[in-house]
Amino acid sequence: MNRVGFDNEKYLKLQSEKIRERINSFGGKLYMEFGGKLFDDYHASRVLPGFQPDSKVRMLLKLKDQTEIIFAINAAAIEQNKMRSDIGITYDMDILRLIDKLTEIGLYVGSVVITQYNNQPSADKFKARLENLGIRVYLHYTIEGYPSNPNYIVSEEGFGRNEYIETSRSLIVVTAPGPGSGKMATCLSQLYHDNKRGIKAGYAKYETFPVWSIPLMHPVNLAYEAATADLNDVNMIDPWHLQAYGETTVNYNRDVEVFPVLNAIFQHISGESPYKSPTDMGVNMVGFAITDNEVVCEASKQEIIRRYYAALQKNKQTGLAVGEVKKIEMLLNRMELSTNDRAVAKAVNAFAENHENPVAGIELNNGRIVTGKTGPLLGAVCSMLLNAIKVLAGIDDDVLLLSKEVIQAIQKLKTKVMKNQNPRMHVDEVLIALSVSAENDDNAKRALEQVPNLKGTQVHSSVILSQEDMDIFRRLGVDLTCEPVYESDKLYHK
Repeated sequence: MNRVGFDNEKYLKLQSEKIRERINSFGGKLYMEFGGKLFDDYHASRVLPGFQPDSKVRMLLKLKDQTEIIFAINAAAIEQNKMRSDIGITYDMDILRLIDKLTEIGLYVGSVVITQYNNQPSADKFKARLENLGIRVYLHYTIEGYPSNPNYIVSEEGFGRNEYIETSRSLIVVTAPGPGSGKMATCLSQLYHDNKRGIKAGYAKYETFPVWSIPLMHPVNLAYEAATADLNDVNMIDPWHLQAYGETTVNYNRDVEVFPVLNAIFQHISGESPYKSPTDMGVNMVGFAITDNEVVCEASKQEIIRRYYAALQKNKQTGLAVGEVKKIEMLLNRMELSTNDRAVAKAVNAFAENHENPVAGIELNNGRIVTGKTGPLLGAVCSMLLNAIKVLAGIDDDVLLLSKEVIQAIQKLKTKVMKNQNPRMHVDEVLIALSVSAENDDNAKRALEQVPNLKGTQVHSSVILSQEDMDIFRRLGVDLTCEPVYESDKLYHK
């Protein structure tokens, strides 16, 4: 059974209170750099069972009347069509998506800032598109030597060149579709311009991980290292906090390394720095809402194993990610973990030894593992899916949820009309066929009703799945891993 180890309501209460305190400490205006995702923070919900993926947005809704949101996007990301790998859209399109979602729930998006602007044609087009939609857009320019030359940065040639973002509320949330977007530089530039105008304002960070108030080697923090293996982030004791207060807290290498420079920038802007350490800059009450340490430790260990499989798959598909694989292997060794500690993977690999074609398995939320194998009509994951929802619905194993005629009709459409070489159905096609069958078949109807109960289950495949199938499992809330092998020896894999 899924166990809860995190009190989400307590977290929202503590976090919103601390943010209010920080706003007041700076005289009523705070620029807050938001790291990670505003929506769909599934990493946090996986390692902290009980954490809701939309917690950041729910927290902001508690401060709705005070909050204004600024989106930052790097001009180079627009030019390069940089993608969000988890949802498959470009950073610029994701900003439009996020503005819509935030506006729909009543949060105020004030503007978009294009950072490191240097007359990139794609950035100019995006700016024109936003302005045509009625969205205010500001330009921030590349600053030579940033962030290592405070004297130049805090000058009319540095921050002074940037356009001043007009804001109207006390909590200015600066967020972005992904890393490297210039959130911190945007906040600091605004502090510079506010100071020139005699406006009191401050800066703080909202980062969920690493969690400063739990041990350095706690599995939750190690899972963060696994999640950011591609960025080479390393958790470490904050030496500045230890020196200032004699207290041991956890931060990560980039903030620790850049802190002396940030301190100097603060001093140049306002004459003194409000912070003695990188930990001081953050507002993060996650550690105080953990209610069952054993539960979050086990959840974090499982996340590290899943991240390892993801890195192996990325390496197989691209030839890259060698460093990610090695780093996560080190974390696994440190924690004395292996892929056999993922129960569904162990079961699927054992099952595969007796089958020539691909197989798959799912660990249901009650701990039961259900398998599926490749057949003449369905692939392994589709067979597994149908077997799983039959178990959940209490339907006998020998009952066919989809008739042979329905499956063959879809296969004929795929191969004869759509010219698809693979006749086997994808997971979304199986679900559509099941929903049609449910109109006239009681068993299909009962099985279809169980699909929402797949959320939180664990799936493993003996081969890398198609992107279509991986996307559907993600949308179902299923945690998927694959062995880093392809079903065939072809060079092109869709």
